[in-house]
Amino acid sequence: MSVKRKVPMRQCIGCREMKNKKELIRILKTPENQFVIDATGKKNGRGAYLCKSMSCFEAAVKSRGLERSFQCAVPKEAYEELQKEMRNLGAE
Repeated sequence: MSVKRKVPMRQCIGCREMKNKKELIRILKTPENQFVIDATGKKNGRGAYLCKSMSCFEAAVKSRGLERSFQCAVPKEAYEELQKEMRNLGAE
């Protein structure tokens, strides 16, 4: 008898679709109120998830998905930095 493991699912804050956690990028709010991309998915802090596409990132910015997830205002500089990091990760 084989044991099936439960696959963790998370919701993208851009397209609002439920997807496998490993398919998404985790955006982290550190205790110092900085917003960074958590490549390992294991860093401490509040996290929000995005698909690996620029269209989902733009939808999250437009719908204020990060503000909703973190329950605080996100500075414009943080969005610009996250956009650069997503491009470096190969987001389309």
